[in-house]
Amino acid sequence: MSTPPNPSPLPDAAGDATRAVHAGLPAAEPFRPPMPGPVMSAYFHLPGDPTGAPYAYGRETNPTWTALETAVAELESPGEPAHAAVFASGMAAVAAVLFGHLRPGDTVVVPSDGYHGVHQLGERLTEFGVTVVQVATSDTEAQLAALATARLLWLETPANPGLDTCDIRALATAARDRGVLVAVDNTLPTPLGQRPLELGADLSVASGTKGFSGHGDVLLGYVAARDPALLAPVRAWRSCVGAVPGPMETWLAHRGMATLPLRLERQSANALAIARRLLDRPDVSDVRYPGLPGDPGHAVAAAQMSAFGGVVSFTLADRAHAERFLAALRVIGEATSFGGVRSMAERRARWTEPPTGPAPGDGAGEVSTADDPAADHPAAQVPPGFIRLSVGIEDAADLIADLDQALDATARPAG
Repeated sequence: MSTPPNPSPLPDAAGDATRAVHAGLPAAEPFRPPMPGPVMSAYFHLPGDPTGAPYAYGRETNPTWTALETAVAELESPGEPAHAAVFASGMAAVAAVLFGHLRPGDTVVVPSDGYHGVHQLGERLTEFGVTVVQVATSDTEAQLAALATARLLWLETPANPGLDTCDIRALATAARDRGVLVAVDNTLPTPLGQRPLELGADLSVASGTKGFSGHGDVLLGYVAARDPALLAPVRAWRSCVGAVPGPMETWLAHRGMATLPLRLERQSANALAIARRLLDRPDVSDVRYPGLPGDPGHAVAAAQMSAFGGVVSFTLADRAHAERFLAALRVIGEATSFGGVRSMAERRARWTEPPTGPAPGDGAGEVSTADDPAADHPAAQVPPGFIRLSVGIEDAADLIADLDQALDATARPAG
């Protein structure tokens, strides 16, 4: 059961910032709050025939979801009516699209250099008889070739963590000609940085945990589409497995959405300044940021993105250097997320390589990854010194100074 989005009181020509502040809110009423609080109810009064009831049971619908879903749809597709469904996490949203739209015998094409969680879901899909084909984000020819047998093309641009890009419009056009659905993971850009539905994608998927809510205090995901029929199996999966967000998390994400334009603008400006500074350092290699004019993905990104986001990647000499560098940071924290107001960095390969155990003779050694499915994913194979830096909204000068002092202090082994 689903409810249609409320008509927006905003003019069609409203700007992104205005829309982010007002989207999904009810019309003003005397003595009522402009943004109603979360509806904390597992069930609703339900007399008579429940058919068509907008709210019946908390695993199906909730007024707080409706408000955020309306807002998400307006941000993802301000030019044409759209619909959205919110989830308990980004991975719940991803799973709903993949398991909702794929059946045994189908083929899905996914980026080999994208988020590792998609590859983990791919293993489950394989067990259910779905063929999973991995293609690099920047390999357009291989993506086009893979469409011949595909049911669904999954794109992630810029890809996490390597930040390669692909042309959504061109691939979506080719996919449509072949009857292939296109879903785009839009987590990194957010709907104010890139709008996949406007570029021809069928589904836009995101982890609201990251830049959308932006404060590191919410787990949330969503799926948006212009065709409501494409959301029907997605919502059915959500209800069937109970992948529903809590009212408080939903409300917090909606509240935080109002500052998304400000956060994204500041993060993008900070990230560009940092990327330019890193290019000047001889101890840093392979600096990637789509906003850099010399970045391999810049031309594609500039054609389809209105903001380049706050994620920068670069590589240090080896694992030891990267770990010394991270330990020496003072302003930038070490954590495994991105898009938040506070800057954070991590050595991304730590998730897929053997952790260092006790010395031989202590009864244990390094942990093997032979039985770790993630270890075989191309997405996992970043260099040991690869750093993913999520740039926050702090002063750029302070962030650059922190990076410089940490790099200067750790360029060579201590002692």
